[in-house]
Amino acid sequence: MTDTPTTSTELDLSNQFLIAMPALGDSNFGGSVIYVCEHTAQGALGLVINRPTDLTLGSLFERIDLKLEIAPIKDSPVFYGGPVQTDRGFVLHAPIGDYTSSLKVGELALTTSRDVLQAVAAGEGPSRMLVTLGYAGWAAGQLESELAENAWLTVSADPRVIFDTPPGERYPAALGLLGVDPLMLADSAGHA
Repeated sequence: MTDTPTTSTELDLSNQFLIAMPALGDSNFGGSVIYVCEHTAQGALGLVINRPTDLTLGSLFERIDLKLEIAPIKDSPVFYGGPVQTDRGFVLHAPIGDYTSSLKVGELALTTSRDVLQAVAAGEGPSRMLVTLGYAGWAAGQLESELAENAWLTVSADPRVIFDTPPGERYPAALGLLGVDPLMLADSAGHA
């Protein structure tokens, strides 16, 4: 009898929420909900969806020489997407449009090109969007290791949490998708 190699099913967390466990002490991610845009064997990329900054979309558009006069969009906050490339903008949006640099993720898209912002300024952009500066990134195997250490809970993403829920309520709303109350979470978890 010969040994046949076994193949493992690769974990793909794209279009999932990562919900930080209370024991996660990292100041970049403590209390955060991250929408995973891409997860492959090479690593993962996601956006923190519950950390608005003091910067508004109107101010951001002025910085990049675009005029945004559409209320209430111009007063919407720009979010802290994560600690990587904080000088670069990322637009998570629906519906999926025909933009230069977009990654389709479930029923959403992540666009990093200026044309999506130009469309928004012209009143022709996506009807639902979240704009971040920066993103959260993990090297190959890093996110899997953090999951094994109970740093994150995962659940299928619901666009209503991203677009219809106030930022301060997104953490409990994401936990609610799992049927978990934030008060039920312990600061540390055991391993079976």
